[in-house]
Amino acid sequence: MTVPPRARSSRRRGRALALAAAAVLAALVLSGCSTWFSSASGATDGQSAGASTPTGEKVDAALQPFYDQSLDWSSCNGSFECATATVPLDWSNPGGDTISLALIKKPASGGGTKLGTLFVNPGGPGVSAVDFLKNSADFAVDPVLQKQYDVVAFDPRGVGASSAVSCVTPKQMDSYLYDITPGAHGSAEWQAAAKASATAFGAGCEQKTGALLGHVDTESTVRDLDALRASVGDTGLNYLGYSYGTFIGSEYAALFPTKVNRLVLDGVVDPTSTGFDSTLGQAKGFEGAMRAYLADCLAGSDCPFSGTVDNASTQVQTLLNAVDKSPITASDGRQLGSSSLLTAIFYPLYSKDSWPYLSQMIAQVKQGKADLAFQLADAYNGRNTDGTYQNNQTEAFTAINCLDYPAVTDAATITKQNAELIAASPTFGPWWTYGDIGCAAWPVPATRTPGPVSAPGAKPILVIGTTDDPATPYEDAQSVAKQLQSAQLITFVGEGHTAYNSSSCVHSLVNQYFLTGAVPSSDPRCTS
Repeated sequence: MTVPPRARSSRRRGRALALAAAAVLAALVLSGCSTWFSSASGATDGQSAGASTPTGEKVDAALQPFYDQSLDWSSCNGSFECATATVPLDWSNPGGDTISLALIKKPASGGGTKLGTLFVNPGGPGVSAVDFLKNSADFAVDPVLQKQYDVVAFDPRGVGASSAVSCVTPKQMDSYLYDITPGAHGSAEWQAAAKASATAFGAGCEQKTGALLGHVDTESTVRDLDALRASVGDTGLNYLGYSYGTFIGSEYAALFPTKVNRLVLDGVVDPTSTGFDSTLGQAKGFEGAMRAYLADCLAGSDCPFSGTVDNASTQVQTLLNAVDKSPITASDGRQLGSSSLLTAIFYPLYSKDSWPYLSQMIAQVKQGKADLAFQLADAYNGRNTDGTYQNNQTEAFTAINCLDYPAVTDAATITKQNAELIAASPTFGPWWTYGDIGCAAWPVPATRTPGPVSAPGAKPILVIGTTDDPATPYEDAQSVAKQLQSAQLITFVGEGHTAYNSSSCVHSLVNQYFLTGAVPSSDPRCTS
């Protein structure tokens, strides 16, 4: 999610799903408004829409109440229904404290045999799945699937409208995300300031969130998902996960292989990757995306760069160094340094359709104007024009990642990794160095060790990878397809993060799979 150069985690995951629709970004740029995913209005909310009928399957007696709960759905946001589920704070102690999960459903519209519930997650971690479905239903799941599936999304533990991680005030979040870290990047002064910022942020999270902070790991979310599957009455899970949502999906298959029905992973996170592996892969991915953008830009008109792609890449580096040394002041008084400019650069790189806005922003920064850069950075960070924040995505992103990935703190290892990052990504690598400072200062230790998934006995699973995906490298999809015993890889030869809404070929194969269970006999290597 958030750009790395200050005290935060260097991993970036799936804010792609809203971004991938170019119209959303166009509206942001043209209107100057950073609010996307606005709440839809509709018919009277709160009217009873009926209760779910759980499967009644037998599990451990202490877990039975959570699997047997009947969700009470009420109408909300027009054509949707909403409900709240209860799950254990700690699945290893189901008799202890509980937390709540917010769910939203778009009931099957009819037109064929009902096929059950299709759960969807847009990624993150930290992105609200409830908002995603509520505001982008036809983007999340094709209307043809909506006819035969109840489409359901839930905010994972720690996120959005569920029991959520809370850390700082909006003003403090502004400081955390946008303040210029003193000192030259990587200097002793810079590192001390970055560590102090991360430590203060973590302390705020611990104070305001309490025990939940230690239980927002992905495995706990996977166990939540299995209880929800039973609660809606499905004996097998139907699931469409994007970006980090693929991590939830593959871990589900690993923990509950015989409960997999139809499962699609698009824009894949490799569960064997360490935090640094992920950072390195993304550095390579964004470097590749930037070079692809530069080649396209230089071949057209009104490009803010000149010369060859190598020349233009050097110009990007020069611009980042320039604002790092001499930040540009925006009309609201904020200063644009390298961290915020990187956010503004990365945001349009998620989708080729958004490249024109990257050109527009760079041209303005070269003129000493920072407002458009902050509009893009604010949109990425979920910041409203009044300085409030739409959600807790930054807090949740950090909390979940710091539990899932042990931070590297050994100085010699960090030095070696710095060199690898710079070699892999000359443009961005220098700004992603000095380890995962955010998680190194986190108050709760990591609970997960990266490792492979295999899911013996699972039904066929579709694993989708895009060859030039900047956020989740294609190699991750190849790796997970090999790990999962029943997986079939589908390759999209193209640009952008995730493929379901970018490739008509992938779109058709995924729809066919969810409707009939049909799986390609080999990788079709989609090109359109």
